Amino acid sequence: MEGEENSGPPSSGVFADWSLAFWTLCSVILPVVITLWCSFQRSRRQVLRRDIFRQSKHDWHYTDLFGQPTYCCVCAQHILQGAFCSCCGLCVHEGCLKKADQHFLCKEIMMRSDGEPHTSMAHHWIRGNVPLCSYCVVCKQQCGTQPKLCDYRCVWCQHTVHDDCMQSSLKSEKCRFGEFRNLIIPPYYLSTINQIRKDKRTDYGKLASSYGKHWTPIIILANTRSGNNMGETLLGELKILLNPVQVFDLSKISPAKALQLCTLLPYNSARVLVCGGDGTVGWVLDAIDEMKIKGQERYIPQVAILPLGTGNDLSNTLAWGAGYAGEVPVEQILRNVMEADGIKLDRWKVQVTNKGYYNLRKQKAVYFFYGTKDCLVQECKDLNKKIELELDGERIDLPNLEGIIVLNIGYWGGGCRLWEGMGDEPYPLARYDDGLLEVAGVYGSFHCAQIQVKLANPVRLGQAHTVRLILKNSKMPMQVDGEPWAQGPCTVTITHKTHALMLYHSGEQTDDDASSMSEQEHTREQTDEDI
Repeated sequence: MEGEENSGPPSSGVFADWSLAFWTLCSVILPVVITLWCSFQRSRRQVLRRDIFRQSKHDWHYTDLFGQPTYCCVCAQHILQGAFCSCCGLCVHEGCLKKADQHFLCKEIMMRSDGEPHTSMAHHWIRGNVPLCSYCVVCKQQCGTQPKLCDYRCVWCQHTVHDDCMQSSLKSEKCRFGEFRNLIIPPYYLSTINQIRKDKRTDYGKLASSYGKHWTPIIILANTRSGNNMGETLLGELKILLNPVQVFDLSKISPAKALQLCTLLPYNSARVLVCGGDGTVGWVLDAIDEMKIKGQERYIPQVAILPLGTGNDLSNTLAWGAGYAGEVPVEQILRNVMEADGIKLDRWKVQVTNKGYYNLRKQKAVYFFYGTKDCLVQECKDLNKKIELELDGERIDLPNLEGIIVLNIGYWGGGCRLWEGMGDEPYPLARYDDGLLEVAGVYGSFHCAQIQVKLANPVRLGQAHTVRLILKNSKMPMQVDGEPWAQGPCTVTITHKTHALMLYHSGEQTDDDASSMSEQEHTREQTDEDI
């Protein structure tokens, strides 16, 4: 009996152990299986989504969370995530993508034309998801106030109208492209140009005259890799407001190719908005110089800047600001470009030679064609013993400096008005269009910091049309437009190259900017009187 009693417990204990091991294994394996299955389904959906995106005429982008209450334009259901078109603004649930492609047209960058000039086209209405604080063009009351898919928006003029106010007359009414009509390239313009070229005609001027003298179409060149990664967002918002053919991503197409659109526009009418830092602006200005070499001077655009990079000294000088982080609506940016004044900016070439041949530091580069600033910085002492400086052929006696900076614009080093200093000493006026370079010296980094906060003045070495620096020995740190390298013994010659047509933002100037501009205007008036 004792043996029988002892035989029971061990078997039940083994069963319990196996049961515990089984459920423990299930608790470990099951989440892994579920995770793998969900990952597989997610990957499958992504592949299907990419296929739809690739074949679609819409410029679809997927988002995991919409930034405001959004409704599917197909099923009218409220959605938190889904796809949106960055050209026409259409928003859909992932499951409705195919239906949206079949039932809704995107913005047409070109349309059929009979070759004759046109000045209007029909509205292109899309229902739902109208912008916040938009008002009906019929009753003047606010649109989009109901928590459902409601009201209409024209993808070209951005006008909105209530469902109840939408009439058959509005559906057939001609679109005038709204507030930014003078910046937009209409779809029928490019079609007409295409027909004119097929007919081997060149009467672009007659076609352009029908659009009015205030038509200054804009081309957007955005570097999505610059600075704070605002480029992607800006591209989408600008495609909504303009013709998508006017908006270019410089990570996918070079400025030289994008600027060929200027050759389809009236002479001297185009404006370019460069979204990026000083390096991006220099890249675009180089491409414009290439247009001059190709004999396309009549198509040269005027250039405005939206500062996205880390170095925005040229943007600061032209009153476009030190940086952009989305605080200004895109609509206001376009208004600023329309109201900006045209100015000329000196462009300079930097030639680095060594013992009779060019000293190349990379394949780009015999000359540096940057119009923003040209600076040579040395971080060691006794610079006066290692460098000779000539201004317009005259040798300058150098004090014991640690750095020499050659400037063409007012700002340097991320916002420092170097040539101005404290502003308490009389000095020749610095301008960006007088063919003169400003040459200044600093005693060290601490001296630079003092100048930055206007507690010290730079060592002003002079102004000149031609600057020559002779590096006698040893390698020295050198920098042109924010691009540094170590330079051995050589001769650096900086001479005037050409002018760039820029746009100056005349609004929201600082006191320093306003005083600087008033002095420049006063100087121009005196010069005109002398002439």
